[in-house]
Amino acid sequence: MENLSNEQANLDVLILAAGLGTRMRSNLAKVLHRLDGRPLINHVCRTATALAPRMIYAVIGHQGEDVKAAVLEELDEDHAKFVWQSEQLGTGDAVNSARGFLENQDSTLLILSGDVPMIRAETLAALVQQHHNHRGRGAACTILTVKLDDATGYGRIVRDDGGLFDRIVEQKDATEEERKIKEINSGIYCFNTRKLFATLKNVQNNNSQGEYYLTDVPSLLREAGEDIAIYHHNDSFEIEGINNRVQLADMERVLCRRVIKKLMLDYGVTFIDPKNTYISERANIGRDTVIYPNVTIEGETNIGDGCVIRPGTRITNSNIGHGVEILDNCLIIDSEIANECTVGPMAHLRGKAKMEEKSKVGNFVELKKTILGRGSKASHLTYLGDATIGEKTNIGAGTITCNYDGKNKHATTIGNNVKIGSDTMLVAPVKVGDGASTGAGSVVTKDIEPNKLVVGAPARVLKDLSEEDKSSSQSS
Repeated sequence: MENLSNEQANLDVLILAAGLGTRMRSNLAKVLHRLDGRPLINHVCRTATALAPRMIYAVIGHQGEDVKAAVLEELDEDHAKFVWQSEQLGTGDAVNSARGFLENQDSTLLILSGDVPMIRAETLAALVQQHHNHRGRGAACTILTVKLDDATGYGRIVRDDGGLFDRIVEQKDATEEERKIKEINSGIYCFNTRKLFATLKNVQNNNSQGEYYLTDVPSLLREAGEDIAIYHHNDSFEIEGINNRVQLADMERVLCRRVIKKLMLDYGVTFIDPKNTYISERANIGRDTVIYPNVTIEGETNIGDGCVIRPGTRITNSNIGHGVEILDNCLIIDSEIANECTVGPMAHLRGKAKMEEKSKVGNFVELKKTILGRGSKASHLTYLGDATIGEKTNIGAGTITCNYDGKNKHATTIGNNVKIGSDTMLVAPVKVGDGASTGAGSVVTKDIEPNKLVVGAPARVLKDLSEEDKSSSQSS
C-alpha cells in the first residue's frame, strides 16, 4: 500500500438505498425484498465488504430505519454510516446527501445501487483498478457499462467520434437515434471524491423528471477537462437491477440454477430433479449426497458427505453430519444433526435441537431445544422440548415433555439406557436417572431415581430394576 496515492489507498463505498420501488407494488422498501433469503441490500453490502473499504455509507429514506437494521445485519457499526435523503429528488440529490461526510475526503468513492445484488467483488475490484490506472494518472470518474440487446429503460452511453465518453442520456430524454445505442450505464461508478462533490454543485434539474441526475456529473467533469474512463463489462446479469417482482423471481431462479450446477460439477452432489429444488447460495453440501425433488435448503446450512435428503424437506441454518438420512417432509431449523442419524418422515427439529451420532427421530416427532444422545431413539408421535436425553435411551410413542407451566419453560433431563413407555407425560422440571423405566401412560411429576420402574398418574415406583437384574443373574 505504500506505493499507492492517498486516493488509491482510501476507498469508500456509497450505496444508494432510499428509493420507493413503486413498481414492486409493495408496502416494503425495494431494497428490503429478499433474494436467497436476504434483503437485496445485504447482498450489495457483503460484496462491498470484500473490497476492504474504509467505510460503507448507505443513503436511506423510505423505511429508513428498517433498511438501517438490515444493513447492520451484514455490517458492524464501526464500518457503516447512514445518510438520510429526505426527499426523492434523484440520484444526484441522493449522493449530495452524503456531502457532509465525504466532500473533503482525499479518496476514491465507489457508488453502488442497493437493488443490484449480483455484482461481484472481482468486477468491482477491476473497475477500481482501471479508475486508478487510467492513462497512468487515474480518472476523475470511471463508469461501469455493459451492452444489452434490449436497452429499454436504461441510460445510454454516448461516445464521441474517437470512441471516448461523451455523455449519458436517460431513456426519457433520449432521441430516437440515441435509443438505438446498446451500451448502457450500469449505475455503478468510481469517482475522485473531491471532484465529484465539487461538480455536483453544478448539476441542474432541467429534465423531464425534474430530478438531479448523477449521470450529469461525468459530462460536467469532461467539459472541465477531466478524464472520464469507461470500464466495459461482459456479464450483463451482474448489473441487473430489481424493479418488479417478475425480475426478482427470475433472478432467484437463475441464482439457484447456478448454485446447483456448481454443486453438481465441483462438489459431487446428486440432484434428482434440479429444476424443482431450491438451494441457498450460502449452503455447503458434501460429496455423494443425494437431494430429491421439492427439497428446500436455506441460509447457512452445511450438509456432509453421503447424505440422503428425501422429497418435501426444508432445512434452514442447520448443520448436518455425514451419512445422515432425512426422510420425506421434514422441517429442520437452527439445529444440528451428527453423523449417521435418521430423521423422519414428517419430523420437526427447531430451536437449536441437537441429535448426536446414530440417534433417530421418527414420524411426527418434534425436538425443540433438545439434545438427543448417541444411539437414542424417539420413533413416533412425540414432543421433546427443553430436554437433555442420554445415550441409548428409547422414548416411546406419544411421549411429551410438559415444559411450560403457563409462565416459564422448564427442563427435563433423561439419563442413559432409559426406557420411556408410550404416552408418558414428563412434567418439568424433572429428572429421570440412568437405567430407569416408565410404564405406559405414566405421569411423571417427581424425579425418578436410577434403575427404578414407575407407573401410574402420578407415577410411583413399582419396582427396583437393579434388584430384578441381580435376581435374574443369580437364577441363571
